[in-house]
Amino acid sequence: MDLNVLTYKPNYTKNFYTLDETLQKILQNALSPAFFRYADKQLIAFGAHCAGPIDTRAKHTDREGEPRLLRYNKLGEEISEVWVNDGYKMTVDETYRTGIVGYVHKDIPELGHKGNYVYSFAQGYILSQSEPGFYCPVTLSMATAYLFDHYADDAVRERFLPHICATGDIELYEGATFLTERQGGSDVGANVVQAVKEDGSYRLYGEKYFASNAGMCGVAMVLARMENAPSGSKGLTLFAVPWRRDDGTLNGITIRRLKDKLGVKAVPSGEVVFDGAEAYVIGDSSKGIYYMLEALNLSRICNAAASLGIMQRALQEAYTYTNARTAFNQKLTDFPAVQDTLMKLAAKQHAELVTLFDLIQLYDKVSAGKGNERDQLLVRLLIALVKKETAEQAIHFAHEAIELHGGNGYIEDFVAPRLLRDAQVLTVWEGTANILALELIRLVKKFSIHELFIAAMQQRICSLPANNLKSVVTQQLRNVQLLFDQFATLDEQAQAFEAKPIMKKLSSLYESIVTLEFAAQHGEREQQLAEIFIETEWSLRKLGDEMKTVTYFKSIFK
Repeated sequence: MDLNVLTYKPNYTKNFYTLDETLQKILQNALSPAFFRYADKQLIAFGAHCAGPIDTRAKHTDREGEPRLLRYNKLGEEISEVWVNDGYKMTVDETYRTGIVGYVHKDIPELGHKGNYVYSFAQGYILSQSEPGFYCPVTLSMATAYLFDHYADDAVRERFLPHICATGDIELYEGATFLTERQGGSDVGANVVQAVKEDGSYRLYGEKYFASNAGMCGVAMVLARMENAPSGSKGLTLFAVPWRRDDGTLNGITIRRLKDKLGVKAVPSGEVVFDGAEAYVIGDSSKGIYYMLEALNLSRICNAAASLGIMQRALQEAYTYTNARTAFNQKLTDFPAVQDTLMKLAAKQHAELVTLFDLIQLYDKVSAGKGNERDQLLVRLLIALVKKETAEQAIHFAHEAIELHGGNGYIEDFVAPRLLRDAQVLTVWEGTANILALELIRLVKKFSIHELFIAAMQQRICSLPANNLKSVVTQQLRNVQLLFDQFATLDEQAQAFEAKPIMKKLSSLYESIVTLEFAAQHGEREQQLAEIFIETEWSLRKLGDEMKTVTYFKSIFK
């Protein structure tokens, strides 16, 4: 019998922001001094709240309080309401009041100017350490706000956008993006939901098969096909569909059922049927698929932020447990094998966090219309790379956290099982690895992205100070360039086969360069993390070499 389990005393008074030295340095670099002072103060409060009440509510929602569908009222009338627990409602109210969605599109009162995606994604990353399931509706609201802000006409924008961006000032409308249909899945061009013009306005008819935030959203962005529109994805138009009419009745929308999911129980995902739902055209009716793909890229960054939130929580839980747990009269963190595992996780999480925010800064530039064509193409590639890698790593981190907890890691009293269940969907949401690989192939064929990417990485590595790590990464860049150039010459079948391994190489190169840049800007901690990351990522260590993960352990885990 294991008698040492009682030595573990979890600390639920943690602050997810103040514990994260890397995030604090990222924000100090990326934000103006005044904006950083504001963000720092707000995130200290939000980080404590996420680690406390929001985390407690998240556990309740996952185990006992998940959403339920109420299809009918007592008179047998169709109402299609989704019940959520009171704690979930509190999390909704508190989170949107922070401006996680709104302050991307409207002024922060204390600053007199808009926020940006750097600040919003920092909030999302912290939130996801307690509740990645709830970050899904936030993500959908961000995508909905983006589409209204960029493409809706003035009347439609003014009707809906203020509610999507509500921060406690007016009624909140959460958003949603309904793409998936039963017969199509990732093949959006096979969608058949119809948009019929009746009495001067459009009405939607048909079904969306996996509609997240169903019943909770105030308005959804929906792809549908107008009468006589061409087949395929180019025949789809984007519509804004309010969930209810002005009189409070359902807008020709019903929920057939809610999905019984493995994880992310907080977000209600359902099968939604439109039967004459009034809808408003967004932008050019021939460009619906392009608008939705833009929103999808934003959602993919959110997906990466959620993945990194899970990674960070898994790492912190694993360290807290192993540092308190004793075996053979020693703390588990005194054993080199445990130190090695934790340090490799810390180095990878650090590298992916600085890389994500490097991408976000470029995305901020492009979404504001300040980027050139090169920036636009690079951001598409980097989103695909970062989304794929972070989603896969979230599962790996949750797995490692479970193993470091031993048998307790498999017990629902601990957070690790929920992290694993929630992480699994992140490889599927917003595009699987295979779909992301198709994005790589398109970019290579249409835009020679292999040349743009390598040139960008060469330019960045040339500006780094000379040292051993730079030499290692420079050689890896040459190796990746040869592979990427060869990949560009392959036929379609061969590219589809080779794309995912190539994406891993590209991710490793991008992360290595950004991590070295960050180390050059900061100090010994960042240099040590960069050393361990590059040694591990490129499999450089040989048997008998210095055990850097052990040597650096106490300086990283203080």
